[in-house]
Amino acid sequence: MSAVPPPSIVGVAERAPVRDTGDETDLTLSASIAVEALADAGLGLSDVDGLLTHPMDVASRLVPSTLGEYLGMRLGYADSVDLGGATAVGMLWRAAAAIRAGMCSVCLCLTAVPRTTAGTTHTGPTRRTADLSPWREFDVPYGNIGATEGYAMIAMRYEHEFGDTARARAEIAVAQRANAAHQPKAYFSGRPLDVDEVLASELIADPLRKLDCVLPTGGAAAVVVVRGDLALRAPRPAVPILGAGEAVTHKTITYAPSLTDTAIKDSADRAFAAAGVARSAIGLASLYDCYTSTVLLTLEDAGFCAKGEAAAFVGDHDLTWRGSFPLNTHGGQLSFGQSDVAGGMSHVTEAVLQLQDRGEGRQVRDLRYAFVHGNGGIMSEQASVVLGVVVS
Repeated sequence: MSAVPPPSIVGVAERAPVRDTGDETDLTLSASIAVEALADAGLGLSDVDGLLTHPMDVASRLVPSTLGEYLGMRLGYADSVDLGGATAVGMLWRAAAAIRAGMCSVCLCLTAVPRTTAGTTHTGPTRRTADLSPWREFDVPYGNIGATEGYAMIAMRYEHEFGDTARARAEIAVAQRANAAHQPKAYFSGRPLDVDEVLASELIADPLRKLDCVLPTGGAAAVVVVRGDLALRAPRPAVPILGAGEAVTHKTITYAPSLTDTAIKDSADRAFAAAGVARSAIGLASLYDCYTSTVLLTLEDAGFCAKGEAAAFVGDHDLTWRGSFPLNTHGGQLSFGQSDVAGGMSHVTEAVLQLQDRGEGRQVRDLRYAFVHGNGGIMSEQASVVLGVVVS
């Protein structure tokens, strides 16, 4: 008789990323994706007693209870996770911990971000009107106002220490675009890319070029995490949450302890130690990829290669879904689309689909373990998780 699995993911849903979500709001996107994920798990809204959300424009405060009320749920556990791109991965271990603590048995993890053609993700009262942080006072007046320049500084420092990475970054973008060709929901599905095109694209912030950067979109994604015994009754194969780690070192790039040694190492080490799984057993790496340079740092600091060797690692491996090191088999956010925190959830949903043998047209063979990583801020907030399959 097989052992009861740990808290596990049993249902997922994801909206195809788009540039304009029209009249959709946080509430409508959340409601529709919640129903889809629960249906995928063979459950309904009345089965949910745990809810994890993120800061939304649906309400200036009390977002979990606002969504819970809107969806008609009675909850024993509710929380909002605010870790930027690490939010989705951070939700997983929180859901598992709440289940282990007896706070809930079915936890719905929701991410939803509307977007308009004007480029804003805000459709209601903004939550970004009272930033009194040192960053706002001392950095913004001198031009440190966005993500790209911070990541460009990191990429430039990395090249100063370890050499040129332009071709390796281009190879990452090309491999992920090739993967996106097999994911119909991907924004860039059907639009192939080659290395020369990446290297010739517009320079945005030296050394990052246009095709090193994600395209912001709107979208939604959700996962359902349930108690181990309930996972055994699910209509789809359960995906156990085997181990997780989290680490936060700073918010603003000015205060980062290092530009090339990141907290990814701490979060990944904790996840692998808790899971009792070796890096060599990982058959799919689902890594946050706001920029191609972020992937290089994550490969190193998560322990898949030594510091300074990521470019060589990329050159030595086939990163497509059928290759020697499958990476971001849905295309990553670079080619799938980055719907803010829902973009981070795309790495989770893809790993789950692959582990459930549902990676239609891009299925990784003989997959047993996946490593999923989320990165928030300017390499500020890191969250890692190891997912697996139930062994009978």
